Amino acid sequence: MLKKPLTRIAALAALLVWLLPGTASHAAEPSTDVKVTTNMGEFVIEVYTERSPITAANFLRYVREGFYSNTLFHRVVANFVIQGGGHDATTLQLKPTHENVFNESGNGLQNKRGAVGLARAGPAHSGNAQFFVDLVDNPDLDPVPTRWGYAVFGRVIQGMDVVDRIGETPTGATGPFKSDAPLKPVVIQKMEIISGATTTAPPVTPVTPPAQSTILSPK
Repeated sequence: MLKKPLTRIAALAALLVWLLPGTASHAAEPSTDVKVTTNMGEFVIEVYTERSPITAANFLRYVREGFYSNTLFHRVVANFVIQGGGHDATTLQLKPTHENVFNESGNGLQNKRGAVGLARAGPAHSGNAQFFVDLVDNPDLDPVPTRWGYAVFGRVIQGMDVVDRIGETPTGATGPFKSDAPLKPVVIQKMEIISGATTTAPPVTPVTPPAQSTILSPK
C-alpha cells in the first residue's frame, strides 16, 4: 500500500496544497525520523512527510518546539492504541496548542500495527498535537466513503517492544482521567528529530481546538 504511486489527479491535488496562500513554501522531504524518549524506554517514528505533508509538518513543528517534553501517554487501551502528547505530566492539564489541521486520512495510509496517527475529537478536522500508536491493526480507524478516518502520518520503525510495554501497563481512573489512564504515569521525557529534513509550519484550519482530543473506540 505504501508503495502505490500517486495518480495524476492526486499528484496535482498535493501540489495545489503547497501552492495555496499561507502554506509551506517548498515541498517536504519523503520522511523524517523522530526519537521518542519515555520513562519506559525509547522508540523511533518514521514520519511520512511526502504522503502526509500537512499532518507531518504539524507534528514536526511541535517536536522542534519541544512541546512534547514532559507530556503523558494519558490513554492506553490494550489491543488498541496508546495515545499521548497533550497533557502536561506535572499538572495533568492540556497544553495550549496551535490551530487544528486538515484531516489527511484519505492519504492511503492505514491504521496497521505500529502506525502513528493524529488523534482528534468528533469533528473531522479537530486534530492538533496529540497522537496515537496502533498496537494492532485497527481498520475501524481508516476512512470509508461515508465518514472521515484518523490520519496516519508515520510508523514505529524501532522500539515497538517499548510501545507494547506501554500498551500493557495497568490502567484505570486517575486524576482528571475517568478511565484508561496508566496508574503509574508514562512520561514522554523528550522527542527529537534524528534524521531527515525538518519541515516548515503547515497550513492549518481556522477552527477552535477542542477541549480534549480523543480517538474513537472500535465497535
